[in-house]
Amino acid sequence: MIDQDKEEEIVCRCEDVSLKEILEAIDKGYTTLDQLKRYLRIGMGHCQGRTCMRLVAGILARRLGKKLDEIEWPTVRPPVLPVEIAKLAEVKTDD
Repeated sequence: MIDQDKEEEIVCRCEDVSLKEILEAIDKGYTTLDQLKRYLRIGMGHCQGRTCMRLVAGILARRLGKKLDEIEWPTVRPPVLPVEIAKLAEVKTDD
C-alpha cells in the first residue's frame, strides 16, 4: 500500500495525472502502456511522453510484478516531436 501523500504525486505533468489515478487504472484492467495512454492521456501532452512514460512503465511493471523490459512501449505515431498546428496548416504560394 502506498501512503496517501505519495498517491497524490503527479507523474504526468503535461496531463496532470497522479500516481493514484495510474494505480486505479491498472487495477481496473488497463495493463499496457497503450491502454493507459488512451485511458489517462499519459504521454499525450507537450512532452509527448519523454518525461513521464518511463515513470509510468516502472509503475506498471511493479504493479504487475514484471520486469521493466517486459513492458511493451506504446505505438509511436508521427510526428515524433511536437509540431505547432500552424506549421501543418501553412500554405506556400508561388508568387
